[in-house]
Amino acid sequence: MDVGGSPLLPDSVLYEIFLYLDHTDVLAVGLVCRQWHAVARDEFLWRELFYRYYRVSREVPRHPGLVPSDECSVSPDHPVTDALSETLRQPLNSVPCSICPQIWNNELGISLLHSSNMRLYNWSYTQFSQFNSDDSLLLVSGVFVGPRNSSSGEIAVISLENFTLLSRVRNKPYDVFGCWLNETNLISGNLHRIGHITSCSVLWLNNAFQGVESENVNVVKRLFKIQNLNASTIRTVMVADCSRYDAPDLLLDYKEQLAAAPSTCQLFDLGSDSEEEEGKPQQKGVPEPVTQASPDSGSTPAEDGLQQFLDTILEGRGRPVVSERELETKVAELLARNRTKPPELNQLPVEGSNKKKYLIFTTGCLTYSPHQIGIKQILPHQMTTAGPVLGEERRSDEFFDSLDHVIDIHGHIIGMGLSPDHRYLYVNSRSWPRDCVISDPMQPPPIAEEIDLHVFDLKTMKEVKRALRAHRAYTPNDECFFIFLDVSRDFVASGAEDRHGYIWDRHYNICLAKLQHQDVVNSVAFSPVEQELLLTASDDTTIKVWRSPRTVRICQARRPRPRKLLFSWLLNQKS
Repeated sequence: MDVGGSPLLPDSVLYEIFLYLDHTDVLAVGLVCRQWHAVARDEFLWRELFYRYYRVSREVPRHPGLVPSDECSVSPDHPVTDALSETLRQPLNSVPCSICPQIWNNELGISLLHSSNMRLYNWSYTQFSQFNSDDSLLLVSGVFVGPRNSSSGEIAVISLENFTLLSRVRNKPYDVFGCWLNETNLISGNLHRIGHITSCSVLWLNNAFQGVESENVNVVKRLFKIQNLNASTIRTVMVADCSRYDAPDLLLDYKEQLAAAPSTCQLFDLGSDSEEEEGKPQQKGVPEPVTQASPDSGSTPAEDGLQQFLDTILEGRGRPVVSERELETKVAELLARNRTKPPELNQLPVEGSNKKKYLIFTTGCLTYSPHQIGIKQILPHQMTTAGPVLGEERRSDEFFDSLDHVIDIHGHIIGMGLSPDHRYLYVNSRSWPRDCVISDPMQPPPIAEEIDLHVFDLKTMKEVKRALRAHRAYTPNDECFFIFLDVSRDFVASGAEDRHGYIWDRHYNICLAKLQHQDVVNSVAFSPVEQELLLTASDDTTIKVWRSPRTVRICQARRPRPRKLLFSWLLNQKS
């Protein structure tokens, strides 16, 4: 403290003392005098407090979006370190949920713009919605009740210009959800049973405007037909656009951050277009994605063994030692081996990479619970409904499409989300026991209560960073349902069954906030124009809107203070 204008302790000594204080105490001592205030605002002091409070490794660099000259870069005014002194503020507003698709105004005064009652179309409930890229159309997915109380999925397209229902598309199973491919075309699914535990999923490209009078214009076109084994199906489709891959918002690899700091990121290609690239060594310690081989690569010893096994049974030279379901799966694999269309990676245009799009979905190969992520490239000529209909361009021996990449999660996938730049894929999963063996596809392994939030780099198809944890789920594996997550530039949020929503920092890999509800939090969503505004939807029939303390202070500072008119009037009366 200053006495007679000169400090009793130098700044360096005060700095060492403040390091022993809690962050709230540092804020308090900063009010003592000017010298203490200056030291309490020191950038390096708050950096140490931040790393210590969140137990972040000192090897983690500072957020790449912060510049050293920014006085508040690691001070209490930064949205990340703001959580040191206060968690996310209590919700600004709470509104009741509804089974109807609703569109909310994103101003400070939140109001309902439109609501559609889908019970008129035999919908049980809505479950998913997505705006197209220019925010002119809204895709809404729900569960449709058909004849004899059979349930299936249906997708509705609503115009945001006059809130009219433009089209309805069947979607099976209902947890395919559907997604936009471009401004006017959306993707839906259908499921065809082949055997007891064998089926095929067909993914369709639909025109959002289906009131076409001309018979020469297609409103629907088949994209892919993929074989499903062991009762698995394709679910949760989404499209990754590669047009922004050369300039990602945030690089999660710290070494890549340092390499990209002096210059812009180089353009890269998602997936391997040549055998040389597929043969490159991959990093150790990270689960490697499984890439399916094309049928033209020749038979493998495993395939020859399968053929010999089936020949032995058909000729009656031996009795099968497998169950009926296992036999069905082996037969399906053999029949599809030479009837699967190879990937068309060599048909990419020369400019290529900036026009690539990938279809991402959950799938499986061991049991019906989704435990793998399938990735299939969408070629430019497939991005329109023009051309042959219903796969007429195929040869008769090309029955199924092969996948370009398969990522195994070793657990039940319960949520997926893409980063805004589509570079990273975030996956909620509940892990299986280590070294578990699945003998019956209709009896998946038990799943953990703790949810793992994995992060995959779609450039390398590998997992980056360690899995994020904090949230939990308690539903058993045979009743497990989807928990939506959302990703902004700097944050990732997820719901949970423990009556909370959660927010993590993407760069530091830390949990920042725990947002309370009275029941399961099913879905979360960041504002597309303000990443420090989050909505959480819960089974307690409320939607809560949350803002960070920093944005709340900014909004309050902008509000003009009301004048005390009554007090001024009394003073004038006395004079």
